[in-house]
Amino acid sequence: MRDPGVDAVIRQWAAEREQSAEEQEVHRIASAWLAEIPGSEAGEAKSPGIPGQRRGTGTARWAPVDLADPGFVEAMRERLPEAPLDLLAAAAGWWQMVGDVEEAEAWWDAGVSPLDQRALDYRAAGLAPSDLSRRLGPLTVLEHLRRGSAPAWCVARLARQRRDVAG
Repeated sequence: MRDPGVDAVIRQWAAEREQSAEEQEVHRIASAWLAEIPGSEAGEAKSPGIPGQRRGTGTARWAPVDLADPGFVEAMRERLPEAPLDLLAAAAGWWQMVGDVEEAEAWWDAGVSPLDQRALDYRAAGLAPSDLSRRLGPLTVLEHLRRGSAPAWCVARLARQRRDVAG
C-alpha cells in the first residue's frame, strides 16, 4: 500500500513542526513568562468564555475533549508506525466522518492511505472500497483516481460498465 505522497506528507508535517534552537528558547521563555501572570482571587487563571456563561455552572474549567477517536488513531498507528502521532490524530478526525473504524479499514485495505483524505470525496461521489480494484480499461479505479481522474467520472464509467454487462 505504498502511495508516493504519504512519505512527502510525513516529511512536510515534520518540517513544519520542527523548531530551531532559537525558537525552542523563545517558546521556553514565553511559557515561563506566562506562567508568572497572577491568577484570579482564588489563585487560578480565569477560564475562557463569556463570564455570564461560566458563573454558576459548577466547575470553572473546560473539560478536555479528544478530537480524534482513539480507536481510529490506534488503527492508523498499526498501518503507519513511522507517522507522527499528532498527524495521525489530525487525519483520524477526518476519517471519523467516513464512518466507523471497520469502514475506514476497508478503504485502507483497498489501497487508500490513512493519510489520504480524498476517500471522503470518493465516498461522496458514490464509490465504495470494493470499486477501487475494478478495472476501467487498462487501469483500476484507484489508479485512475491517483492520476487525477474525477471520482464522479469513475462512478459514471462504473455505472456504464454495469449497464453494458447487464444488458
